[in-house]
Amino acid sequence: MLEDLLSANRRYAAGFALAGLPARAAKGIAIVTCMDTRLEPLAMLGLAPGEAKILRNAGGRVTNDVMRSLALATHFLGVEEVVVLQHTGCALAHEQDAVVAERLAADGVASPEAVDWLAMPDPDEALHADVERLRTSGLLPPATRVEGWRYDIVDGSIARIVTA
Repeated sequence: MLEDLLSANRRYAAGFALAGLPARAAKGIAIVTCMDTRLEPLAMLGLAPGEAKILRNAGGRVTNDVMRSLALATHFLGVEEVVVLQHTGCALAHEQDAVVAERLAADGVASPEAVDWLAMPDPDEALHADVERLRTSGLLPPATRVEGWRYDIVDGSIARIVTA
């Protein structure tokens, strides 16, 4: 598979059209979302390359690295609005960290309890907490608008759960 990816990249590079695209987010938006392959952030929001900063991780959670990245994006790269975009059917939804750690230990992961897996026993509560963490962090400019949305993997719709 790795060779297939490199071959595909050679074809991509031969017709590369994004050279010169500015580093700033042209639409002033950053999206924090899940790494789930069923999510296509640019397509599902009508965005094009260069218009938004996309940060992805398991669960679309606001981690320390997301905080670091958004601080830089809002202060240096033109981001004025942030959406935390989680989704239905997430593997971390309705789970507990202890259960995730047990499953990983059963797969041979050494010391899985040493990591905060950010499971979401209550997905709405987790989304509210993530938005609040950003809003109160002191890392983003005070005027930064932050909302929490949920993408439905069944019909492709988005619901605003936490508004500005």
